[in-house]
Amino acid sequence: MANSLIEKFCNDLVADIKANKVSLPALPEVALKARKLLNEQGTTSHQISKVISADAVITTRLLRAVNSPLYRTRSQVEDVKMAITRLGNANVRNLVTSLAMEQLYQSGLSDEVKQKLKENWKHSLHVASLSFVIARDYTQLTPDEAMLSGLIHDIGVLPILEYAELLPDILSNKAALDRLVFVLHTKIGHLVLKKWNFPEELVTVAREHENFERDTGINPDYTDVVLVANLLSHVGSDHPHTKLDWNLIPAFNRLAMTPEESIAAIKDAHDEIIEIQNIFSQ
Repeated sequence: MANSLIEKFCNDLVADIKANKVSLPALPEVALKARKLLNEQGTTSHQISKVISADAVITTRLLRAVNSPLYRTRSQVEDVKMAITRLGNANVRNLVTSLAMEQLYQSGLSDEVKQKLKENWKHSLHVASLSFVIARDYTQLTPDEAMLSGLIHDIGVLPILEYAELLPDILSNKAALDRLVFVLHTKIGHLVLKKWNFPEELVTVAREHENFERDTGINPDYTDVVLVANLLSHVGSDHPHTKLDWNLIPAFNRLAMTPEESIAAIKDAHDEIIEIQNIFSQ
């Protein structure tokens, strides 16, 4: 697809978003309410647990997650209030938001978009699980926040696919659609997270995770973690990212690992990575 057509699609999409002709994805209600409460001073665990417990699916998945070996709790967590006490507000906020994200990938009118959404959710979940392990083992960053960062890094794909459904010529052209998604998803993704009032460090993840030359100093951040996790998610495939010279990517240096060490690390953590994905998939 010619660059002029990509630019036109992007300009039209952004203009329609600003004119409210295309709605950006809304954060699932349980996550929206939980984040609001958990960000407020003086909120009690009873108030928070009441909001979360109203969603039976999220409650079940939250308890499964908390009781998994991932969190290494010393005794069985039996209810949401206990989970909040055990994990703390910030971790519960990130975990509930992460668990609610799958709801956004259930839309789509056409078979093409449904398949694209399914593929994107699977990829995001893989990146999220890798991000959790990398953040926990190689940084001082919060693993749950890193996991959420991985889940939302490609959130810009959703409005692009929704818009493409209005344009049959693009929707039926797989190569053109793939190119549009690749070029635009970081630009649109940060608009979505701005709308959700996410912290700037997570907005940056959506905007910068494909910027392989990004070099912000010594200390790693969530964008570094997701950028590396995104690369690692393609190991063993013929994806264009595997053809890059990873030794030239500054994010590896800030994480104090070589590309070879990162590949070995995810192989060692294979069972944990599968376990994280299963929390979201059952």
